[in-house]
Amino acid sequence: MAETAEQDQIMEPQEAPQVELDRYSKEELHRFLGEMLFYRRFEEKAEEAYAIGKIGGFCHLHIGQEAVALGMIGPLREDDYVITAYRDHTQGLAKGADPGAVMAELYGRDTGTSRGKGGSMHIFDVEKGFMGGHGIVGAQVPLAAGMGFAIRYREEDRVCVCFMGDAAVNQGAFHEALNMAAIWKLPVIFVVENNEYGMGTAFSRVSALPVVDRARGLGVRAHHVDAQDIVRTHAFMEDLVEEVRGGAGPQYVDARTYRFKGHSMSDPVSGTYRSTEEVESRKKEQDPIGVLRDRLMEAELLTEEELEELDKEARARAQEAADWAEEQPDPDPSELYTHVYAEENEHGRLYFDGRDREED
Repeated sequence: MAETAEQDQIMEPQEAPQVELDRYSKEELHRFLGEMLFYRRFEEKAEEAYAIGKIGGFCHLHIGQEAVALGMIGPLREDDYVITAYRDHTQGLAKGADPGAVMAELYGRDTGTSRGKGGSMHIFDVEKGFMGGHGIVGAQVPLAAGMGFAIRYREEDRVCVCFMGDAAVNQGAFHEALNMAAIWKLPVIFVVENNEYGMGTAFSRVSALPVVDRARGLGVRAHHVDAQDIVRTHAFMEDLVEEVRGGAGPQYVDARTYRFKGHSMSDPVSGTYRSTEEVESRKKEQDPIGVLRDRLMEAELLTEEELEELDKEARARAQEAADWAEEQPDPDPSELYTHVYAEENEHGRLYFDGRDREED
């Protein structure tokens, strides 16, 4: 019984502590603010382009969740892996993907990160370790476990961070992947972007347990953080990444956030499953950009002039990405047939349909 009680205590979810501003220099804090402003302006450009038909297909905006992208990805090395769901634009930017290439992918252009064939949900940059957005809910979770296994097999000190929405924790693949990650002590940090809704359904309607408790029975240590606070989130992730890099095994993070837009561009912001009052209240009180701005101004680390300059630069970067994307060529029609199937490994494929290997 004593051993069980001790084990329960170890597995009790841990809350990320408050962090003082002096952990970071003024320049670093201004960079945090400037990057989040850029993500916001980039997403607004994407929203504008979608509304007038320059971007087609699906488009899931990250507005309101910028501190998750920067705070969780900023502490990583370039050779670390990030894999995510389909709300992926700013996460790709945070991992170092070229803004023009990301925007070009949204526009469906040949110079996009997936040659214009992936669109909003499939931003990739393998050279930067950004292993893409994935459209099937929870599909990226076992892939992250596979990356963790590869790291361990190669005896590397890389880390893989896997993002998912809160609804993904109801998928069987989530439980299977975390179970294996715990058994093999894989260097994967599973981050739930807990914005309280899976599409139009409140998480409390589909789970008897809160998000933070969903990994507890799988033997993966859980944490929760106010992910609207960039300083707290970044500092927490810096420490956690180093623990995992040092052999701490898989970790599970309930990153508490809120999206200010609909689930996708085709989804109303409020009036159906969320009230206008709820959304407006969250914007006023929990905007990650506003939270940091106010804190810096109170500490006399930011002036109105400096804020205007940071925003001016963010808008210019977003406009530059949009202008560049619009000038790029469409993919050649022949690209329709490339990257559809993987190259066959002649020594590794098994045939179950009776075909002889020599017939191919």
